[in-house]
Amino acid sequence: MKRHPAALETLVLDQLPEAAVPSYEAALLAVSATVALFRDEATDTWRIEAVREALADQDCLRAALALAAGLSGHEAVLERAPTEAEGWLARTIEAFPEQAIGQRFLIRPTHVPQGVVYGRIPLVLDAGLAFGSGEHASTQGCLMALEGLARAPRNVLDVGSGSGILAMGASKMFPSARALATDIEPWSVRVAEENVVMNRLRRRMRVILADGYRHAAITKGAPFDLIFANILARPLCAMAGDLGAHLAPGGRAILAGLLGTQARMVLAAHRRAGLVLERRIDLKPWCTLVLRKASGILCQGAAPLTRGVYPF
Repeated sequence: MKRHPAALETLVLDQLPEAAVPSYEAALLAVSATVALFRDEATDTWRIEAVREALADQDCLRAALALAAGLSGHEAVLERAPTEAEGWLARTIEAFPEQAIGQRFLIRPTHVPQGVVYGRIPLVLDAGLAFGSGEHASTQGCLMALEGLARAPRNVLDVGSGSGILAMGASKMFPSARALATDIEPWSVRVAEENVVMNRLRRRMRVILADGYRHAAITKGAPFDLIFANILARPLCAMAGDLGAHLAPGGRAILAGLLGTQARMVLAAHRRAGLVLERRIDLKPWCTLVLRKASGILCQGAAPLTRGVYPF
């Protein structure tokens, strides 16, 4: 018997001020695999759309929107509309083409023939699980920052990893590196684990469910030569001390998920944790920061850390 596709709905948040976009984008990503952003130049406001199964995870959606409202100080009105299920995946595939990022990386959807790639590092992702597909400027900025590192990291942590694309990029670019990817959402962990298998990285990359830096595997694996944190500006500030405590002296941190207007606030929090700015990448309105921890710095209140080995 032919299986009928699940009913879908489109969630819409309209006329958002720029400062509220990161919080509400994160809210919809918590309940949907596909989120798109549109800017209205005439009004200088933003529109966010998400497609998901109709009426799924209502409690989670309400909680995510309430958190976004509290973080941003802006209460958005949610609109819903039914979406034709037939052909939706085909349209998603059409909208997710192979794409080159920076000078080194190539995002390869699974529906594209997987031939040999010359001169670029391929990262294979499923168009049906497009969250963290590399289309967002924050992800692009992180990959561009990664390819610009002057020293190869050996011990990598990706906090809030989503699809795992950043940890995979580091693992493929630096064959001697070992990466630990973490996320607070079980769905994201499952997606990242599938991507690890597709990219043949099971021996060099591990994915775990973790809230921030609170996990035994993170403590055991520290200190890290490279830490990715592509999340939101306020959580970045709140976890700056933890990042500094888990980053090796001379190590780099690549931070994203923040607007250009929030860069000063994020940078100030990390300077207090012993980090200095090395590079800034602007893909407006988003911003990526590359920070370095000065040699010999031990963050105030942080216990000394010894290098660990992941139990792969």
